[in-house]
Amino acid sequence: MPRRTPKNIKSFLNAVPVAVGLYLIVVFGIFWLAYSGAQAMGYNWQWYRMPQYFYRLTDDGFQWGEIMVGLVKTIQLSVTAFFFATLLGLIVALLRLSGLVVGGAVAVGFLEFVRNMPILVLLYLFYYVLGPVFDLDRYTASVMCLAVFHAALISEIFRAGINSVPKGQWEGAKSIGMSKAQTYRYIILPQSVKFMLPPMTGEMVHLIKSSAIVSVIAVVELTTIGRNLISDTYMSFEIWFTIAAVYLVLTLILSIGVSRIEAKYTVQT
Repeated sequence: MPRRTPKNIKSFLNAVPVAVGLYLIVVFGIFWLAYSGAQAMGYNWQWYRMPQYFYRLTDDGFQWGEIMVGLVKTIQLSVTAFFFATLLGLIVALLRLSGLVVGGAVAVGFLEFVRNMPILVLLYLFYYVLGPVFDLDRYTASVMCLAVFHAALISEIFRAGINSVPKGQWEGAKSIGMSKAQTYRYIILPQSVKFMLPPMTGEMVHLIKSSAIVSVIAVVELTTIGRNLISDTYMSFEIWFTIAAVYLVLTLILSIGVSRIEAKYTVQT
């Protein structure tokens, strides 16, 4: 993978606002089409009711609304699942690169099973099959499902990042008497970070979007909150537009923030 120069990084950062602008134009177009369709149906818009689902000022003081509570739950679920997915993905990648027959077979078997399994089916497997056996609650089953599904993808990111480090680094570490574990810890993994950071960011964004699938088993998160609000208020368009906008803002903040970290890290190395 070619190394980014400061000039290329500057061009990359300058392109980010353009990409965001194009994305917003597409989103605006979708919103406009939906709005036109709703108007043709005679839909009664009630946007004035939406602020109360973000915050309220009551006699007891300031209180967060349901949408903000759902956002926090989504972030908690995604961060927890991403942490375990990263650990499991690293283990699978190391097994695949270990050269051991059994370790390689286990890693390949895990990857083939997960990559060919729809995430919804995997969620049902964890909740309805493994849940009663191991006494898993909804939240734990959701975290495990997301972690296992994304670990398969993250393991390939780790494997590609590790293989991107020049072989001379392995030879140099071996020549000074480092063990394989020490070589990974002090030489290979630190150098592979710059190769893995962009796809890992994309995977985190992917996981945040995937977390909406747990709404089918009524785990409290942003999409579940949205469905509950719609059943109470019948404001389908307002609620779903707002939920989509919250997801959009969250993923854009994550993508832009990590892009800047990546640029800073690459310049200093």
